[in-house]
Amino acid sequence: MHFALPPRKTSKPPPYLPRSTRLPGLRKTRLKLVALVALVFLALIFLVTQPSSSRHSAPVQRVPRGDPPVVLVTVLDEGKYGRSLTKSVVENRLQYAEKHGYKTLIAKVGDYDLKGAPFTWTAVVAMRHALTKYPDCRYVWFLDSSGFIMNPKLKIEEHVMRPSRLDELMKKDFPVVPPDSIIKTFSHLKGQDVDLVLTQDKGGLSSGSLIVRNGEWAKFFLETWFDPLYRSYNFQKAETHALEHIVQWHPTILARMAIIDQRVINSYSNGDKEAEYKDGDLAVRFPQCPAAGVEACEAETESFVQAWRRAFADS
Repeated sequence: MHFALPPRKTSKPPPYLPRSTRLPGLRKTRLKLVALVALVFLALIFLVTQPSSSRHSAPVQRVPRGDPPVVLVTVLDEGKYGRSLTKSVVENRLQYAEKHGYKTLIAKVGDYDLKGAPFTWTAVVAMRHALTKYPDCRYVWFLDSSGFIMNPKLKIEEHVMRPSRLDELMKKDFPVVPPDSIIKTFSHLKGQDVDLVLTQDKGGLSSGSLIVRNGEWAKFFLETWFDPLYRSYNFQKAETHALEHIVQWHPTILARMAIIDQRVINSYSNGDKEAEYKDGDLAVRFPQCPAAGVEACEAETESFVQAWRRAFADS
């Protein structure tokens, strides 16, 4: 009987051929592609399901609640106006603020480090301080210590800052610095877009009584105004001339600024007929007082002090 013999093993086996790695490589590539497609698909679903306002609107800025409606800012300089008059100014501000639910920020010359700049720059720092201390206020009204609030019945948010009222008050296409500045106020500006309200006198813009609407623009404006370059430039009228410069050379500021008649917030005790105080005006200022001296200043203001006290007592 014959049995089949197993195949003879050769002493020269065939060369070793490694397994092909092509197939696993293809699998990895496909997995990556599938993962990428899935991510894109999920991203599209996320975008489609989001509200249109969240996809297209700009970041929402914080809107002050209007608590308090107004912060009344004044910087005292007893050396210029004397103790008696300074005391009357503080009393005047506190009574007016209490009547309307406003707050006050009453600073003194020397309260802030101005890095060697003239003390009149304190006004700008005090306004910045007011926005920090009362972040939800709606307006800041700066009224310097040379004046009194004479009509306690008038409220800033209605007498000046109401949009329809501003539409009536503001001077459009009007020279920023009188009499013939080539830079003029915007002709198409609406009251609702105004963030800074100023007046002029014969010398130019007046910084003794102004109103700023609280918000991101107000912070930008005050930071620009207080720039170290302007403080060190040695303007003749310090912060007032710096203000005239920035409103003429910064369109971002000019675009939010309104100039109104002087008597609305900034009557003078004497001067031109258009500027001179009349009964019923909101405020009166005495810009010549410092040059006249303390005694002359007290004499000039005495009748007005009596008048505002009577007006407040009757209101």
